[in-house]
Amino acid sequence: MTNQTKLTIGVFDSGFGGLTVLRALLPLIPASHYIYLGDTARLPYGSKSRETIARYAVESAKFLHAQGADLLVIACNTATALALPDLQQALPIPVIGVIQPGAEAALAASSPSSRTLVLATAATVQSHAYAEALTALGLHATEKACPLLVPLVEEGWTNHPVTDEVLKIYLNEALAAAPNAETLLLGCTHYPLLEPAIRRTLANLNHPLTIIDSADATARATAKAVRRHFPNAAAAAQPTCTFYATDSVEKFQRLGSAFLGHPLGEVHLLDLGG
Repeated sequence: MTNQTKLTIGVFDSGFGGLTVLRALLPLIPASHYIYLGDTARLPYGSKSRETIARYAVESAKFLHAQGADLLVIACNTATALALPDLQQALPIPVIGVIQPGAEAALAASSPSSRTLVLATAATVQSHAYAEALTALGLHATEKACPLLVPLVEEGWTNHPVTDEVLKIYLNEALAAAPNAETLLLGCTHYPLLEPAIRRTLANLNHPLTIIDSADATARATAKAVRRHFPNAAAAAQPTCTFYATDSVEKFQRLGSAFLGHPLGEVHLLDLGG
């Protein structure tokens, strides 16, 4: 990137959820062009081996770099948990994942040695990436896999009695395992769309917790990295976005608009191979 030119930020996810990270990035770093890639042809990543996830993620990341990305945000918990070192080694640009920023935000909101509940997909919980990051910061972690939440969000049931009942079950189980928890870390980029329902459920359970949105935390960490690595980036400009999906562009456009909070516009179909 040359002096006083518009920064290009690549954002990668296996699907739609990373659009909540992009939504948080847009107001924080408006003077940028964003290239978002959802590898929808090969999701879910959680059922794949670590080697396969790393290969898919590196292929996607290299495409974004070839399109001019100056910095890459891995807006995917599974890819961050299982492939972040591979991505950082494969690319000559800064690479930011979602797990460490979320853990650091939990630390900032917690008292010393307190416990953090982590809601995440089964694959992210099985990796124990959040538990390790939180433990390294001196926090105790209780992880809860919530496999039904992603399909409920993608069905559009973010404000639905079925979702409320599922959240009640998951949160009751999690709180029983960690009754002294102070913070609740949303360890999946789909979950910010459920934050109102989660707050409502916690209030009904009479167990308030400070909710940490890892998408917002990642956006703040990215803004900090931009100030550090690109101090001469242009300012006072409107963001622009280009979207790619590896399958089902119509579905991506429809669901993605809900995740991003406004219409996506054109989504380009991209073939990354098998």
